[in-house]
Amino acid sequence: MNRFTELYWRLDGTTSISEKVAALRDYFADAPAADAVAALAVLSGGRQLRSISTSQLREWAAEATGHPAWLVEECYAHVGDLAETLALLLPDPETPADAGAPPQEDVGLAEVMQTTIHDLRVADDARKREVVTAVWRRLAPRERIVWHKLLTGGLRVGVSRTLVARALAEVAGVDQAEMAHRMMGVPPADGPAFTRLLSPENTTTDSRRPYPFFLASGLDRTLVEYVAEDLGDVAEWQAEWKWDGMRAQLVRRGDDATVWSRGEELVNDAFPEIAAAGAALPPGTVLDGELLAVAGGRLLGFAALSKRASRKKVTKKILDEVPCLFVAYDILEEGGTDLRDRPLAERRCRLEALVPTLFSDVLSGTAPANAGRIFLSPLVAGHSWTDLALRRGESRARGVEGLMLKRQASPYAVGRTRGDWWKWKVEPLEIDAVILYAQAGHGRRAGLHSDYTLGLWHDGKLVTVAKAYSGLTDAEIVEIDRIVRATTIEKHGPVRICTPMLVMQLAFEGVSLSTRHKSGVAVRFPRIVRWRRDKEPADAGTLTDLKRMIAADG
Repeated sequence: MNRFTELYWRLDGTTSISEKVAALRDYFADAPAADAVAALAVLSGGRQLRSISTSQLREWAAEATGHPAWLVEECYAHVGDLAETLALLLPDPETPADAGAPPQEDVGLAEVMQTTIHDLRVADDARKREVVTAVWRRLAPRERIVWHKLLTGGLRVGVSRTLVARALAEVAGVDQAEMAHRMMGVPPADGPAFTRLLSPENTTTDSRRPYPFFLASGLDRTLVEYVAEDLGDVAEWQAEWKWDGMRAQLVRRGDDATVWSRGEELVNDAFPEIAAAGAALPPGTVLDGELLAVAGGRLLGFAALSKRASRKKVTKKILDEVPCLFVAYDILEEGGTDLRDRPLAERRCRLEALVPTLFSDVLSGTAPANAGRIFLSPLVAGHSWTDLALRRGESRARGVEGLMLKRQASPYAVGRTRGDWWKWKVEPLEIDAVILYAQAGHGRRAGLHSDYTLGLWHDGKLVTVAKAYSGLTDAEIVEIDRIVRATTIEKHGPVRICTPMLVMQLAFEGVSLSTRHKSGVAVRFPRIVRWRRDKEPADAGTLTDLKRMIAADG
């Protein structure tokens, strides 16, 4: 645990990419394989599971310190990080001399993860409390902070999967792209698997493993002349619709096919009909594309698709209600040959030969009855940037998010490599809303109320419709914090109910009906555009205004 704690603080103490890579390289070069596997699972973006609720930790810490619960809450609101708050409040750890015992050997990360984190997920509350208080007595504050973050599934330390791959590539002495590919899919489960990951020789890639995804960068320019200035001759580019679905790779190697999400999760169970369709592809084929929910020639959108995305078992009812297709827009492997270094124009020709039926035929009702579930993403024609801008203006009516622009000469890169793939999204929907609740932030915004719940008018009352955490300057947040504190009506822990008086211009990507929200409406990716100082709460929008946007959103 000492070695991983030092790694955490080295990473936390720098913004330098080279210093972060050096810290990772030093750790993975020296750590026991079992500890390295545990660290890799945490650092490479895998889902972390919570073993203890934060409310239990606060309650037990209050009892261990003798402080009242309200004081622990106030300290948390001021510090902004629960792991650090508890580590600072707790008594100093017992030394071996205090306990009358010989010095303790350091416990490795793998053992710590197993005995004090994973095993606790199925333990009763009495056992959880026993283990937690015992660890508190043993660990120093710096170690406690790291352990608390692991315990609650919230360890984030500012490193990307790309940086981890770069460090491991240096340790292994292989190309970074090769290491990134080795890391895709199911992570190493034990020490021998980690040792194979670091082999200096090219390994036989797991037949089920996808390739690292190539991610597009956002194109913020909205005026056509600026787009042309950035990208040059339109003839050098390929345009496609940006589908409102779930990015995925369909891998056909060996005896079966696998479907992988962009988050590197195997989703065969959630999309069994896509996996079955993929099994009919020629062996040695990997397609990149989008999982879409489509019924009756109509796109159902991401909200419908999300009903299936996280399921381990899909019922017949869900299969019937949310039928899905795979729309391919790139081919990464053909006949077992890696095509990623080939230009996009060539890959597109190969894809068209393999998947001849256009998805647009599905939407128009002209696709053959036996076309299956794998379709070709259609290109969007445009002889000029003005043409493409006009086509982009059709996005909401078509139920898509805008256009994808891809340089025809581009290879299929790893990660977010700027310059060759761009997403030119449609302008967001906007409405003016009123701040109803404010919550204290975390990290550098600790002690400031920077997280807001906003509402719209309905039948003479303000009803909550969204939460937003970004879009204001630091100076505006400080000013709003003063107003929130001065106009607080009620306080519930870190949340304050305040007098409705602050109007914000709220932007979002989409809006849909929802049974999960009291307002009956859900907005997608809400964020604050600006503080409407020129408006009173009475000038804010209504729930009816928001619902009208559902039709406009396609």
